[in-house]
Amino acid sequence: MALRDIEDSDARKTIYKEIVISLANGFIFALGIGIVAYFWFHVPLLGVVIALSMIINLISAGFFGSVIPLIFQKMDIDPAIGSTVLLTSVTDVVGFFSFFGLVSIILL
Repeated sequence: MALRDIEDSDARKTIYKEIVISLANGFIFALGIGIVAYFWFHVPLLGVVIALSMIINLISAGFFGSVIPLIFQKMDIDPAIGSTVLLTSVTDVVGFFSFFGLVSIILL
């Protein structure tokens, strides 16, 4: 993006690629963290909740991590300045609500 290699026509491909990579990372980390949570707390469904929440959070991070800078670039705002705070806020909110939402659905 800094080199202006991403054009409007490449945006969809870039977003798709980021989502696929974040989905792969989500499954890898979810498996590891889910197993650790299961052995640590001895509650199988807690491992499932943490794993699913990790997948949801990483997918949203990949999506918004590619969309927010593209939107800022389109608005002639420096993506490096505005994206970090907004992306961190979005991923924190999604992570918080996905974890507690899944807890309320699965464990309660």
